Amino acid sequence: MMALGALDKEVLIAGAVTATGFADFGDPSWSEGLDRLLHALIAEARLNELGEQVAAVEITDYLSRRLCITDYRKAHPEITLNNVVPPIVIIGQARTGTTVLYDLLAQDPATRAPLTWEVDRPCPPPETETYASDPRIAEIDELQSSIELLIPGFSQMHPIGAHLAQECVRMTAANFASLIFATQYRVPSYARWLINEADLAPTYRWHREYLQHLQARHRGGRWLLKSPAHLWHLPSLLAEYPNALLIQTHRDPLKIIASVSSLQATLRALASDNPDLPEIAAEWADYAIEGLDRSVTARKDRMIHAEQVVDVQFSELLDDPFEVIGRIYDQFGMDLTEEAEMRMRAFHADQPHAAPGAHRYTFADTQLKEGPLRERARGYQEYFEVPNESLIS
Repeated sequence: MMALGALDKEVLIAGAVTATGFADFGDPSWSEGLDRLLHALIAEARLNELGEQVAAVEITDYLSRRLCITDYRKAHPEITLNNVVPPIVIIGQARTGTTVLYDLLAQDPATRAPLTWEVDRPCPPPETETYASDPRIAEIDELQSSIELLIPGFSQMHPIGAHLAQECVRMTAANFASLIFATQYRVPSYARWLINEADLAPTYRWHREYLQHLQARHRGGRWLLKSPAHLWHLPSLLAEYPNALLIQTHRDPLKIIASVSSLQATLRALASDNPDLPEIAAEWADYAIEGLDRSVTARKDRMIHAEQVVDVQFSELLDDPFEVIGRIYDQFGMDLTEEAEMRMRAFHADQPHAAPGAHRYTFADTQLKEGPLRERARGYQEYFEVPNESLIS
C-alpha cells in the first residue's frame, strides 16, 4: 500500500478551509464517501506522482465548492424556497449518444442545462446580466484547453468546453458519492460501495441544493440534466424528483463496455502509468450490466411510468437526431419553437465530435468473451428491443 501524504483527509480539509475562509461543510453525509475514496486512491489506484497531485487538487476543489455553497445558503436562506421545476433527465448509459443529445437539447432557450463553467466555479451564483460574459468562463476555457495536452485524444472521445452542458456527476462529486471518481481512477472498492451500498438520498438532496444555488440569481428555464450514473440509483433520483421527465438512450451493451473501457483507459493514463484496458473492461462489464438491469426493474415495478420516459435507440440518434428530438418534445407536451430548432441544427453542424467514428475502439481490446457477456445482457436487450451491433470495428 502506498502512503500518499497529499491524500490525507485532514490536510485536504484544511486546504479547502484555507482557500475559502469557510469551515462549515453542512450535512456530514459527504464524509464517508471521502473516506472510502481516499482509501481506494491510496490502496488501489496505482497513482503516479502527477496522479497524486491531480487527485489532491481535485478533492480540495470539491471540498471548496461544498464550503462556499453551504456558506452562501446560510447567508441567503431564501434559496431554500426556490422551486426546482421537475427536470428533464437523460439517464442512458455512457457512450450511447447521451452527450450529443444533451448538447442539442441544451440549445433550447426554454431549458437550462448546468454549464461547465458555473458547475466548476459555482460561487458566487451566476448572474443573469453577466451569464454570457462572466470572467469565470474564460478561466474554465483555459483550464479545459489544457486537458487535450495532458490527455491526448480525449476531446475526440468527449467534447469539452466552458459553455457546454455539464453532467450531474460533477455536482454529486462534492458529496463524494459520484461515479466520476471511478471513471478517472482505479478505485474498485469505492465503485462497489457506491453502486451497491451507499445511501444516495443525501447526495440527491445535495444535488437539488446545487441547482437551487445556480438558479439563485439566474432562474433560466426548466433544468435539463444528464448522467449515466443515475441508472444505478433511480429510486433515489425519483424520490428527490418524482415528476422528472426521463430520456433513456439504448445501445448494444457490449459496444457500451468496449467504448467505456477505451475512454477510461485514456482518462486514467493521466493519473497512473499504463492503465490496463482488459482489467477496466472486466470491472466495468459488471457495473454496466447491473445498471441496465436496474433500469429494467424500474420499468417492471412501475417506478418509472410510460408517460414520463422516452426511449431512444443509439442508431435512431445517429440516423436522425432531430426526429428523435421531435418525438421527445411531442411526448412531453413541449413546444419545439423555430428558434430552438434552428439553434440545435446550427450547433449540430458545428460539432465535428458528433461524427460517427471519431472515437475508435474494438471489443477485441477488452479481451472479454462475447458469448457469456451477451447472455448476461439478454434481459436488458430483450426488454428494450436493443439490437446487437457488429463487434468487429
